[in-house]
Formats: sequence, structure tokens, C-alpha cells
Amino acid sequence: MKPFVPQKLPITEVDWERLIPLIARANRSLAFFDGVLQGVSNSELLLSPMTTQEAVLSSRIEGTQATLGDVLKFEAGEEPPEIQRQEDIREIMNYRRALRQAEEALKQKPFNLNLLKDLHATLLDSVRGRNMARGRFRTEQNWIGPSGTPIEKAHFVPPEPRLVMEYLDNWEKYCHMDRPDALVQLAVLHAQFEIIHPFLDGNGRLGRMIIPIFLYEKKLLSSPMFYLSAYLEEHRDEYVMRLRALGQVDDAWNSWIQFFLTAVEHQATLNAEKARSIIGLYNRLKKEVIALTHSQFAVPLLDRMFARPVFQISQLRWKNMPTRPMLNNLVIKLRDAGILKVLRPGSGRRGQVLVFAELVNIAEGNKVV
Repeated sequence: MKPFVPQKLPITEVDWERLIPLIARANRSLAFFDGVLQGVSNSELLLSPMTTQEAVLSSRIEGTQATLGDVLKFEAGEEPPEIQRQEDIREIMNYRRALRQAEEALKQKPFNLNLLKDLHATLLDSVRGRNMARGRFRTEQNWIGPSGTPIEKAHFVPPEPRLVMEYLDNWEKYCHMDRPDALVQLAVLHAQFEIIHPFLDGNGRLGRMIIPIFLYEKKLLSSPMFYLSAYLEEHRDEYVMRLRALGQVDDAWNSWIQFFLTAVEHQATLNAEKARSIIGLYNRLKKEVIALTHSQFAVPLLDRMFARPVFQISQLRWKNMPTRPMLNNLVIKLRDAGILKVLRPGSGRRGQVLVFAELVNIAEGNKVV
């Protein structure tokens, strides 16, 4: 099977008239979601479980098995016994760390290929693929197929190594072009990145991470908090099929763009609903916790619980926090009121692990605690 030769960007076969209704709906849904984000001053803190869930789902598309609960418990000191599950969790945490890294970097300079390499280095830090030219564009031929598949039986063979930089330079220029619609531009960017497959490992996760990064840089979102992986995982077979058809089937680019715009519209609506549920939970509990504790530390404690919904008391830290006995007393009141649940009782030197169950269940999309 020969390496694929992609077309350069911009593509010319976009059927704008056919796509206009989808473009309008997707942009409207995305704007509504951003309105929800802008409606709360501490959205990054309140919605941090959603960010972690996106990292979980994006990694799951690549074969990891860890859940949001696994990650939160790991951060609270409750490690799973399986080595592979621990490795999965570290991949997810790297994804989240790379997304924060991108947000900070974009405050200084526009998105560029050097940042792309830096994000790749973070994504593969100390996890599987760490020895696969981490943080460097590939100089070897790669291919896509089940583990152990020879190149002759690959599902897809990306461009040969000597063409990678040529296509990446074209891809970067297209990223900064003014195009008729940014979401169509993003659909093309994401697909072309997966076609180029510029790294030996981690291309899928990094390609999906580019989605919120692009929306943030283009100011379509006030923060890079857009979570598309739930839709892509649910429609995984179609996602892969639409990508593989590009350049090989007539009208494939328009079909891919339709799929992508539908994904954005659908997921933006669900993301907004989930975000509103979390913000509503915060506003309700703020009143309840103040009334329950009669403490000046009630709201800061609630903020910490939203940022870390599975925790040991020793992990709670903020400026001007109360003494440990006072903090213990506050947590006991919330536990007795059913706001917190004991996930693991304390034993010897091991502190008890508590879970803010209602928040975790909203972030997961079903009752898991």
C-alpha cells in the first residue's frame, strides 16, 4: 500500500449552499455554549470535571479504559491495582495538562508548529509512546491498522516522511487564513492533521485537542473548553469512515464537513446543558452550605470541592484557609448532610477519601457514585 498524497489546503470542493443550514445551526449552538461559559466568573474552576471527562473520552477513542472516577480517585491517592489502568490515567492527566499549556501559550503568541511539538511532548510524557520521537515530527513512515499489522495490510498509510514538513507548513498557513466560516475551516484542519499524521504516536488525541484550541484562538470560545470527544466516541465508526474516505471517494470532503458540523451542533447543545446543570448545582449548594455551616469558609470550601470532587481533607488548600480541626468540622457537616459521601474510610495513616457525588454524576452523564 503506497503512502497517501493529500491535496493542499484550502480545498476547493466545498458546497457552501448545501452546508449553509448546518453552518448556521452549529455556530448558533456554539455561541449559546459560550454564552453559558461567559455567564459565570469562575467557569474554569466549576467546569474542571468536564475538562477531565473530555480528556477521558478522547483517550478512550485510542483504547484507554480509565473512567473519570478512576482519574479523580487517583488524584485523591486511591490508585487502581492494575498497572495498565494507572498508565491510562497518566495519559488522561497529560491530555488535560497539555490543554492548559496551550491556553497559556496562546496568550503570548499565535498557534504554531513549535507549540504543536511542545503539546505532543507533554501528551506523551512518561506514558506509552514516550520513546516514539516525543515532541518531534516523524522522519519515518507510519501507518494505521490493528497492532502488529504490516504496512501491506494497513487501513491507511499517511504521506511519506519527506513530505511531512511541506504539508505541515501548508496546514499552519491555512490555520491562520481568513475563511468564509471558521467551523468549516476547523473541520478541514482536523481532518488534514489526521491525514498527515505528523507524529509516530498520539496523533488522534492531539488532533482532537486542536479543536478547542482553534475555537479559543479564533475567539469563538472565551476559553478552550469545548468537548467533542463524547460525540466522536459515540459515532466512532462513522468518524473513522468519513476520515478515511477523504481524497478517495467523490464528495468525501462535503460529507466529512457535514458530519463535523453536526457533531459540533449536537455536542455544543449537550455541553451547554451539562454546564448549566453544574452551575445550577453550585448556586444551589452555595446557599445550602452557608446555611448549614454558618461559616465564612463555606464558599471557598465549596470551590475546592468543585475543582477536586474526590479528595482527602489533607489535599484541600486555599489562601487564608481555616485550621485543620475547623476544616474537619465543616467536612463532617457536609458529609452528614449527604453532600459528601465516604468513598474510602480512613485507616491508620491513610486518610478517608470523600466524593462530591452529585457533581461527579453530572460530569459522567449518569449515576456512577
